[in-house]
Amino acid sequence: MVAFNTTRFGQVEVGEDRVIRFPAGLLGFPHLHRYVLIDYKDTPLRWLQAADDPDVAFIVADPKSIAVDRTVTLGGDVVQFLRIEHEDDLAVLLILRVEGGKVVANLNGPLAINSSRMLGVQAVLDGA
Repeated sequence: MVAFNTTRFGQVEVGEDRVIRFPAGLLGFPHLHRYVLIDYKDTPLRWLQAADDPDVAFIVADPKSIAVDRTVTLGGDVVQFLRIEHEDDLAVLLILRVEGGKVVANLNGPLAINSSRMLGVQAVLDGA
């Protein structure tokens, strides 16, 4: 079990198999490598909570579950880094933010996760 404190959810305790490792961290947070997905009520939204910093959490969503006007295409280097063997193992999430009263999805920096290995990377896409 992994237990850690958060500013939004209090004490969180999860199995080690629910911790997603991001070896390179996320943009702006290269020093944080362990994250946990936490469901957000009864919505397609989730929180990506840093296990090593109680203040760092991102609202994320599967691009298929929200109205995104573009498809997210990951390069082969991302798939190779994550060691994807089966297409079903790849999960893509978008970080959401509120900007000018609107919810905006970050299409330039999708999160790619190998759900069987619990290994993730934030891709940096040009012209998304």
